[in-house]
Amino acid sequence: MASGQMSREEALACSSCRHACHAMLYCDTHSKLFGRSPIRHVILMQMRFDGLLGFPGGLVNPHKETLEAGLSRELLEELGVEVPISVEDHVETCFAPPSSPSFSSSRLILHFYVKKMDEEQIREVERAAVSTAADYGQEVLGMVRVPLYTLRSGGGLALFLSHSFIGNSRSQLLRSLLRLNMVTPEELHRALTDSLKTHTRTADDLKANLSLTEPYRKRF
Repeated sequence: MASGQMSREEALACSSCRHACHAMLYCDTHSKLFGRSPIRHVILMQMRFDGLLGFPGGLVNPHKETLEAGLSRELLEELGVEVPISVEDHVETCFAPPSSPSFSSSRLILHFYVKKMDEEQIREVERAAVSTAADYGQEVLGMVRVPLYTLRSGGGLALFLSHSFIGNSRSQLLRSLLRLNMVTPEELHRALTDSLKTHTRTADDLKANLSLTEPYRKRF
């Protein structure tokens, strides 16, 4: 078992811990970007209320409901459509990263699920997420697709990975891409390398833009 990981049973035996469940919903597709670049797979993530990217889901109380029932409840609230989740969809469990500001107040165990769906089911989730989901515009600002392709301009997966993610959701995504053979290790290594370069340019740009605030700060 990978470092930091635990079994579902070990996690449920921790009576003093809180539990949160999240799910990666995906499908295969034959569609192409601009009719040229194969998209291959559609993976759904969401822009959260705090500006971070993450997977849909939330806190679950295993004393009142099963992990899977709790996750299905959270998905209905955030996506606006019922998505049945089973024990077979579970892929990993671990403690939340101690460095995550959202999870630092108490011991929180994260359960991650991966569910394959039909492309039309994925489209239904996207439609419902902006029309009937109770949390749309509040806890959830919108659904996004993970671009697995790389464009000549450098756009695609590398730029997506340079965004900010909540907790360990970026590593959950990356492990899933490798586990399901959605990208090759070489493709992912190249994307992460380019993403690091983007981070450096973004940091420099943010520092440069700090000067824009100075004239306004001096007014107060």
